[in-house]
Amino acid sequence: MKEIFKNIPTIKYEGADSKNPLAFKFYDPDKIVLGKKMSEHLPFAMAWWHNLCATGADMFGRGTADKSFGAKEGTMEHAKAKVDAGFEFMQKLGIKYFCFHDVDLVPEADDIKETNRRLDEISDYILKKMQGTDIKCLWGTANMFSNPRYMNGAGSTNSADVYAFACAQVKKALDITVKLDGRGYVFWGGREGYETLLNTDVAFETENIARLMRMAVDYGRSIGFKGDFYIEPKPKEPMKHQYDFDASTAIGFLKAHGLDKDFKMNIEANHATLAGHSFRHELRISAINGMLGSIDANQGDLLLGWDTDEFPFDVYEATWCMYEVLKAGGLTGGLNFDAKNRRPSYTDEDLFAGYILGMDTFALGLLNAVKLIEDGRLDKAVEDRYSSFRNTKIGSKILNGECSLKELSDYAEKLGKPELPSSGSQEILQNIVNGVLFKK
Repeated sequence: MKEIFKNIPTIKYEGADSKNPLAFKFYDPDKIVLGKKMSEHLPFAMAWWHNLCATGADMFGRGTADKSFGAKEGTMEHAKAKVDAGFEFMQKLGIKYFCFHDVDLVPEADDIKETNRRLDEISDYILKKMQGTDIKCLWGTANMFSNPRYMNGAGSTNSADVYAFACAQVKKALDITVKLDGRGYVFWGGREGYETLLNTDVAFETENIARLMRMAVDYGRSIGFKGDFYIEPKPKEPMKHQYDFDASTAIGFLKAHGLDKDFKMNIEANHATLAGHSFRHELRISAINGMLGSIDANQGDLLLGWDTDEFPFDVYEATWCMYEVLKAGGLTGGLNFDAKNRRPSYTDEDLFAGYILGMDTFALGLLNAVKLIEDGRLDKAVEDRYSSFRNTKIGSKILNGECSLKELSDYAEKLGKPELPSSGSQEILQNIVNGVLFKK
C-alpha cells in the first residue's frame, strides 16, 4: 500500500523542550499516571467526518484542503482511499480508535439499497485494515441531518416515510457498528427540534424520537450490541431549538421514556458553551446521574455564536474535563476529536498538528487534574462547606429523613436568627488552583 502522508513521520514523544512541531510535548502514551498508562486514561479517537472529509468549505467559499487522497471524489475508490489515509494517520499518531457517520464512509446513493451495499463493501475493507493493528471502532452513527429529506428532523419529522427511512439508516449504521465491534452508538439529533411553535406538536415529536430510540435499542441488543447508546446534547444550530438542549434536558428525556438504562451522554465542549454552560458543568451533570459516557473533545470561540469545532488548546478547560472524568471513574467511551483545522490551515502537516495540539492539551489536563486531586484542598473545601449537615444533630436528622416540616419550623423559631453560611472562599480556591498548576 502506498504511503499517503509521505512527508509526515511517526509522531513521537519528545518532551516539553522539543521545538519539533511534529512531536508530542506532553502526551507520553506509556507514562504511568495513577497506576494506568496515559493512553488508557486518554482513549483518543479520530473523527472520520472532519479529518477525512472536511475541506474547510464554508458558506462564503469552497474548500481549501485536498481530501481526495489521490482518488476521484464521490466514488468507492475515494471511499477506500479515505480508509487508507485514516489508518495511516491513526498509526502515525498512535491513535487507537475511530468513529464515523454512515455517509462519511461512502457516497450516498439515490437508492438506499445501493447505499447499504456500499456500506457493506467499505466495512469489509475497514475490517481488513483493522486486522493486525490495535485500532478499534469507538462508535458509529447515522447522518440524519444533511440530506434535504431531514429538513424537519428524523425522529421529529412530520413525514411517516422520512421516519421509516431514518429507521432504515439507524438499522444499517447499527449493523456496521456491530460488525466493526464498536463500543458505542450515538444519536446526535442535529435537526430533532423546531423552527417555530406555530406548526409544531412538541409532545408528538418527542414521543416519536423516543419510539425510534427504543426500536434502536431493541434491534441493537438483538444483533449482539453490548455497548452504550449515547445522546449528544446540543441546544441549537442547525435548528432554532433542539430537543436535546443540554445534559439535564437529555437525561430528563431518557428517564421520562424509560431509556436511561441503555443510554449515556456524549458531551461536546463546544455544545456546552452554546447552551450557556461550561464544559465542566455538562460533564458533572452527566456524572452525578451515572451517565457520563464519551466526550467530543473540541472547543469553541466564545466571541462567535456558532459551533466552531476548534482543536482544544485551553489547558484550564482540559484540566477541569479530566478532573471530572477522573472523579467519575473514567469513561466507558473515549475522547473523540470532533474538531477541524481552521480554513487557512490546509496542509497535511496542519492535519497532524491539530491532533498533536489536542492530544498534548488533554495530556496536560490529565497531569494537572491528578495534581489537584492529590493536593486534596479542593475536596476538603467542598466537604467543609456542607459540614453543618454532617456534624450537627439537626443536620444529620435532615439527611436521614427524620425531620418533618413542622419540626424544622419549630427548630427555626427557637433558633431565632441563623448565622450566615460559611464563606465560599472562591478567590482562595482559585488561587489554590493556580498555585498547584504552576508550582515550580
